Amino acid sequence: MRIGERLRKLRIANALTQEELANRAGLTKGYISQLERDLTYPSIPTLKEILDVLGEDLASFFKEDGEERAVFRRNDRLETADSHPGCRVEILVPQSQKKMDPVLVTLAPGERTREDGSHEGEEFGFVLKGTVALHLDQKITKLRKGDCFYFRANRRHFLENCGRVVAQIIWVVSPPTF
Repeated sequence: MRIGERLRKLRIANALTQEELANRAGLTKGYISQLERDLTYPSIPTLKEILDVLGEDLASFFKEDGEERAVFRRNDRLETADSHPGCRVEILVPQSQKKMDPVLVTLAPGERTREDGSHEGEEFGFVLKGTVALHLDQKITKLRKGDCFYFRANRRHFLENCGRVVAQIIWVVSPPTF
């Protein structure tokens, strides 16, 4: 079991940043970051403090999931900490991220997603509506409704709504990063 990954999913499900979780649990942001990357492991009392903030008990946290859930409704979606005014990022399949992270990105005209640096994995996106500019390192490519993108995530990247209407993109990241 990867404790850090489960803690990260719970934090995101509670719409908390690492800093907010750290403050509420009486810890540092750096420590939470290390926990989520499985670079360190918490003592039982520290884990209990974190889980109290996240509304989870120890037994539930360590319980292995039984049958996999196959259907997710609109009201199951969770907004990520990457969202900000003009940019909404919703996790479509919350708390079940194993090999990929499908999200729905909604961008107002002129808005952009946060810039991601190089990281492990692959990314795929499909433009549902609007016009966006895909920034990959120094290259910018304009995409319209019906276009898609796919790239290895070892490049600096972000999306920008370069059109006049709201844009929506289905974005899938593997392995999960949201």
